[in-house]
Amino acid sequence: RRTNSTGIADEGFDAFVTTPVTRYPDMAGRRVVVTGGASGIGLATVRRFLAEGARVAVFDADTAALAGLASSGAGGALPIHCNVSDHASVETAFGAVDAAWGGLDVLIANAGISIRRAFLDITPDEWRRTQAVNLDGVFFTSQAAARRMVSGGGVILMTASTNGVVGHPWYAGYNASKAGVLLLMRSMALELAPTIRVNAICPGYVATPMQEAEYTPEMLAATNRKIPLGRHATPEEIAAMYAFLASDEARYLTGTAIAVDGGELAGGLASRE
Repeated sequence: RRTNSTGIADEGFDAFVTTPVTRYPDMAGRRVVVTGGASGIGLATVRRFLAEGARVAVFDADTAALAGLASSGAGGALPIHCNVSDHASVETAFGAVDAAWGGLDVLIANAGISIRRAFLDITPDEWRRTQAVNLDGVFFTSQAAARRMVSGGGVILMTASTNGVVGHPWYAGYNASKAGVLLLMRSMALELAPTIRVNAICPGYVATPMQEAEYTPEMLAATNRKIPLGRHATPEEIAAMYAFLASDEARYLTGTAIAVDGGELAGGLASRE
């Protein structure tokens, strides 16, 4: 189910993928960090901010994916190896950003993992690993970013999920982590205003390799039939919302979770026969 990468060809999503277009002139030159930025929603977001003229650093634990950024249309980005679940790794990565740019203006805390498992079958290691990446990672990176923004201002954005809003079977660990992200976001928004804006996006079903790995083509098709708009989102559509939220056009938005879900939450996905 979840979020993170490029389209799934056999589901016909390619028709909806668009080339990033510059829309927010104020983003030019801004210093942006995207975690989990070497694939999926993160990679689409990196491409979008590069198109907007921003300077973009990509934090990712996948060394091979970082090395392939140039061939993925993100050659202008600064690749930095980082395991967001490890505090020391996060501090080292932000140190590299300081050395390159002297600080940052925008954080997209996007890195995440998903393990599809029945609640009774989740192992302690699986539970801990999911919380470590999805929640600890957002906390570590957000705190490091906020400490660098507190004097001059900035924007912190997080990838949550519709799974953090309503329950879904088979994803108890993922759901709990994303619900935690939403409450962390709201708490930070209150404490850090008015200097730092903090918001989250709750993607619904997104056409990514993570999704493809967990769902068969038949499962994907069945899910599409239940989504009011009849398809999965593309990573580029999530990236477009990130570009808006980071821009001055969204300067009065903080403490907000925006669902980009094709209508999934409007009546509850399971209510659609």
